[in-house]
Amino acid sequence: MHIPDGYLSPATCAVAGAVMVPVIGVACAKTKEVVKDRHAPLLALGAAYSFLVMMFNVPIPGGTTAHAVGAVLIAVLLGPWAAVVCVSVALVIQALFFGDGGVLALGANTFNMALVMPFVGYGVYLLLTRNTSLTSRRRAIAAGLGGYVGLNVAALCAATELGLQPVLFHSANGTPLYAPYHLSTTIPAMALAHLTVAGFSEFVLTAGIVAYLQRANLPLLRINHSGIVDTDAELAPQSGRPALRWALIGIATMIVLSPLGLLAPGGAYGEDSPTDLNLHKYGLHAIPSGLQHYNGFWKHTLLGDYGFSSGRHANIGYVLSAIVGALAVGAVIFFFVGGVRLAMRRRPEAQADAA
Repeated sequence: MHIPDGYLSPATCAVAGAVMVPVIGVACAKTKEVVKDRHAPLLALGAAYSFLVMMFNVPIPGGTTAHAVGAVLIAVLLGPWAAVVCVSVALVIQALFFGDGGVLALGANTFNMALVMPFVGYGVYLLLTRNTSLTSRRRAIAAGLGGYVGLNVAALCAATELGLQPVLFHSANGTPLYAPYHLSTTIPAMALAHLTVAGFSEFVLTAGIVAYLQRANLPLLRINHSGIVDTDAELAPQSGRPALRWALIGIATMIVLSPLGLLAPGGAYGEDSPTDLNLHKYGLHAIPSGLQHYNGFWKHTLLGDYGFSSGRHANIGYVLSAIVGALAVGAVIFFFVGGVRLAMRRRPEAQADAA
């Protein structure tokens, strides 16, 4: 679902970026409620989870791959605005460090995966959990269904953005300037990948983690569910440390298992290098000029395609990428948390001086 540079026109990228700048600003402000308390480190773990889960590619019929995103799980645990921040940070690190998704296309990628997915999925979750307790089995299933629907709506947005390019941006003779895929190609291809295997993966992960927390760490679920009645025996108050300890164990396990993402053959639909396009399939004799010009815009990746430039030791490169990526998104979140806390401390001081 990561759209590379060159597949979207500069105008499309600019519009998507203009939409996401104020959205991320609002998300940072809304997330202050999470930052204020002891659960702030969970933001970093949420961003790391999203980064890592997107490294686990699953094979799709037809020779392509897809992956879960984790945005709805973060929305269920910390709220949808926190999910916007966490997934956006993960996408930025992926683009800058590993060349996964375009730098120019960051606005579109964050719109699809960091805005549309968590809000749509969280809306489905809220709709299906009316009048249910925090320990209700229906709540875990609703979270999974929210993840499934959110992922597929985000995929539909990406398919629409790609499919509109040859309609809106073409030369005088009708030759596409950017992505050559029409809606009749992009929507079925993305639907096949995400309605089947990728959506199922998102459902299982989201529902499974929520079901586990219902049994093992209900206080973690209460962070974003104040006022929800518990029908089971009240759990004893717990500190944030057990939640963080088990979350860290989960992140470490994902890092160790990350090379499993290399087992899926083929690449994700719409993420081909221009030289890998089947031009005759789209009635073209040459790579679209805009795609050729902007593709590979960012050339300063640390570990391009999650590996070494030599192409050797793929498993080691993938694990190293997982470690570097998880640490990078965590560091960005902690800088964000520190900045918010500093601003919150200074505000009362400024008010006191004014008085």
